[in-house]
Amino acid sequence: MEISMEQKKATQQRTRKKGGLRTMPFIIANETFEKVANVGLHINMILYLLNEYHLEPSSAAIVIFLWNAFSNFMPIFGAFLSDSCLGRFRVIAWGTIIDLLGLILLWLTSIVRNARPPPCKMYEEPCASPTGPQMLFLFSSLALMALGAGGIRPCSLAFGADQINNPENPQNEKIMKSFFNWYYVSVGLSIMISGVFIVYIQIKLGWVVGFGIPVGLMSFSTIMFFFGSFMYVKVKPNKSLLIGIAQVIVAAWKNRHLDLPPKNSDSWYIHNGSNLIEPTDKARYLNKACIIKNRDIDLDTYGMPNDPWSLCTVRQVEELKVIIKVLPICSTGIILSTTLGQVSFSVVQASTMDKHIFNLELPPTSFTVFIMLTLSIWVAIYDRIIVPALSKCTKKGGLTLKQRMGIGLVISCFACLVAVFVERKRRNEAIREGFINNPKGVVNMSAMWLAPQYCLLGLAEGFNAIGQIEFYYSHFPKTMSSIAVGLFSLGSGMGNLLASLIVKIIKDTTKRGSGNFSWLSSNLNQGRYDYYYAILFILGVVNLVYFFICSWAYGGTQDIKTWDDEEVHTKLEPEKEMKQNEETKIP
Repeated sequence: MEISMEQKKATQQRTRKKGGLRTMPFIIANETFEKVANVGLHINMILYLLNEYHLEPSSAAIVIFLWNAFSNFMPIFGAFLSDSCLGRFRVIAWGTIIDLLGLILLWLTSIVRNARPPPCKMYEEPCASPTGPQMLFLFSSLALMALGAGGIRPCSLAFGADQINNPENPQNEKIMKSFFNWYYVSVGLSIMISGVFIVYIQIKLGWVVGFGIPVGLMSFSTIMFFFGSFMYVKVKPNKSLLIGIAQVIVAAWKNRHLDLPPKNSDSWYIHNGSNLIEPTDKARYLNKACIIKNRDIDLDTYGMPNDPWSLCTVRQVEELKVIIKVLPICSTGIILSTTLGQVSFSVVQASTMDKHIFNLELPPTSFTVFIMLTLSIWVAIYDRIIVPALSKCTKKGGLTLKQRMGIGLVISCFACLVAVFVERKRRNEAIREGFINNPKGVVNMSAMWLAPQYCLLGLAEGFNAIGQIEFYYSHFPKTMSSIAVGLFSLGSGMGNLLASLIVKIIKDTTKRGSGNFSWLSSNLNQGRYDYYYAILFILGVVNLVYFFICSWAYGGTQDIKTWDDEEVHTKLEPEKEMKQNEETKIP
């Protein structure tokens, strides 16, 4: 039985009734308020740990790096859960609720007096360290927020793309590119709001009010997301994705003794109607997972494998190859994330500098707003001015994704280099003014000196981060788009882990080699944070060379747009064949 034209038209009409631009306020509101609620906490957490939990700057930075790493690792699990089991809507819904619970727990750490060490004057008297239960309570709140981020971050962008993606529209590719850019701008604007207002409130009105407002914003975000539920396009998950990947690995191992058949052979196992009729030559060892040894033994009467752990489809093999192929490119974002992590230390630097702008004293964390301000301005200029201009000149529609990623890495190296010179100037000024033993002394140097490195970091993120996300999304089939976005978070998580490792190694090794003061001493004036930035610069240069190698080795990619065209047909094929076989039995 085939689907009639009337049924197809009815299905298309029902699909068009859902999704579209009208869903964007609800989806973007969820992402925006989640960012406003959480980003300010990430920025200001260094001060909360220093002032309320009496941790050293390096120890507090390690806690934040690990928290960021966990927050960025969880999205890859959320992506697999979304694309394989629950679907994007459910994963976002659960992530939103869990994130809200984490915010409430963090709010309670500021309300309950016994949840923190007793107050003291830092650097003037011995301060009590936090107890085990106190740290456990704090870490529980951070862990819940990380789990919530694991549901929201990898799915929101892909879920929004589901609402406006229309392959039948000739302008679809252009619309999708603008969507990625402007979606990132909306996130950037929310981060700026959080970095200025939420951070300012936390410093001026205290942590109880400062943490309470994000709880209220996240509650509103949750309500907005569920309010638009009836309008969303909800793409069904590919329930075989996770199991399918495992089956390919097992089947390839079981068939390791087989010889690969020649090109255009009928020994490759495919579903009827599949556009992928033979595997690619990349990672050819995995091709053994889709070799039919004996049709009578390997396949049942409906053409399905008797043992799916010994025989997989060509599509299953290629889905695993897509992930493997993109991992080297993904790994080039690790050092960039490590570089972006230096913001925690620059906040401590800003606290020792003159923070007045137009007679208004800003919190030291507010200066990080230059990162997102630069990113947002750049995206607007690129999308509205540079892309149209390049389209007229080159007919290619702007820079390629690899070019944007490479330029971002170059700019991040310059950001580290600027950070070296700014910190060296700040330290020399502090010594000249007699603050070598006074870590709370404010030097006669404006915190605006930090703005250039922040602007460069924002520009680097505008080039590389957006390029990465669009690169992964465009090189994966639609059913794997959450995983594609989750790869960006995976690279960020690895970067934060590496950052914590670098801080730990530098702190321990330099302290043994130079008396009692390490490069990352709690007293910035006795430490050598400029050396730390110099190490990040060297790592950035090495990573840039590594990116060029990975980019060259990656080459092109086969057109995966046809993968999505076959998805519905492939899923219906076994059922269609069963019905046809049943009809032939009717006398």
